[in-house]
Amino acid sequence: MSKRILISNLLILASLVLLAVIYFSPIWWVSLTAPNYPAESFPDGVRIHFHMNGVFNGCKKVAKREITEEEALDCVHEMDTINHYVGMYPIAAGGVIEKAFSPFLLSLLGVMLAGFACTRPKLRMAIMSAGFAVIAIWMYLYWYGEGGLSYQPAGYIEALVKSMDQDTQRGEDKEQGVLEKLKGAVPEDAVSVEQFRSSEDEMTKRLAELGSELVTDEGLGVEVESNDDMASADPKQANIALLRGTFERDQARRPEGEREAWNGSGAQILRWHYEKSLGRYFNNPAEIVPMARTMSSVAHAVFWAILAAMVFLVWGARKTGGLVYWLLIIVPMALPLFFLIEYSAWLWWYGHRLNAMGAFTVKPFMPTVFGQGKVAQFTTHSYPYWGFFLMLVSSALLALAALIRRKAFREGEGK
Repeated sequence: MSKRILISNLLILASLVLLAVIYFSPIWWVSLTAPNYPAESFPDGVRIHFHMNGVFNGCKKVAKREITEEEALDCVHEMDTINHYVGMYPIAAGGVIEKAFSPFLLSLLGVMLAGFACTRPKLRMAIMSAGFAVIAIWMYLYWYGEGGLSYQPAGYIEALVKSMDQDTQRGEDKEQGVLEKLKGAVPEDAVSVEQFRSSEDEMTKRLAELGSELVTDEGLGVEVESNDDMASADPKQANIALLRGTFERDQARRPEGEREAWNGSGAQILRWHYEKSLGRYFNNPAEIVPMARTMSSVAHAVFWAILAAMVFLVWGARKTGGLVYWLLIIVPMALPLFFLIEYSAWLWWYGHRLNAMGAFTVKPFMPTVFGQGKVAQFTTHSYPYWGFFLMLVSSALLALAALIRRKAFREGEGK
């Protein structure tokens, strides 16, 4: 291995490390400020952070003598509440496919870089074939396998749960669950006052049990009965249990012929969660159900397109210096550009797919991609965060590695 090839590979290795860090990093942040959100209580406004695998709360707990907060405000929920008044869908309704497949796509980029680093065609094809096979199996188990959601990193599952937090813990679903359990404590034939009073002791007992009971999902290997148990349980499995509980209660409300048994696959969760997200504020099944079906069909197509891309890349990598060989580094190098295109496209979708059930009617608009904007009394702030700057550093390293490799090939080294 020549000195140039070695330097090029070291730069690629540094970029691979950055790719792993980028996945867990906040890429972009957005904040809303307004007179009714004073800086004393909201120093950063209503702020959210965009990651590769979800959107997370960007608000911090305010520590001031005149303000008492037990926990930080959930600004994802707060921004959803603000946006829905003009008919905008919840934040969780955007980029659902990209978020679901992000670990596999970033892993694919990593294998592509490993293939580019190798100058021996047969060894390169072997490395890429092995790497892509692992990704394909992992992706299949997640997307189609029973319990496939457990193959996702914990952050993605946490984002799914928090986007439905009002449903799973303190909203309609919990209240409905309590009512259903209380109904079970009263005999069905308790039609008289005497019969109802005879069940009073049983109702009191059930109320005491419900006071400490939070979630019980059998068959998952996870049973959470109290807040203490929830804290000690594996957070990832506890979140899956919360999703399953919400899913099964949701199915129980549907007509018998439309009910679906839980299998925990990525395909099932994406379709169901997307439909729930769209319908959180706008209960219009005639519009929402077709949107969910379309998104599910596109997600299936993306799954098979990724597999096809893997086969194509292995086939094209048989020749060092060919077009496909250079794509192995050009595509990962363009990651910041891909993110900006996706981010801008989804912002356009949010501003142009306004639901007619919004409290206020506004004309379709393009939300601010970069900088400051104004919508009604709200000032919007949209800027890259440190994860995006890591993307730029990674791209710069790869660009330098590509130039060094190209010069080495021109002088007959390593080709």
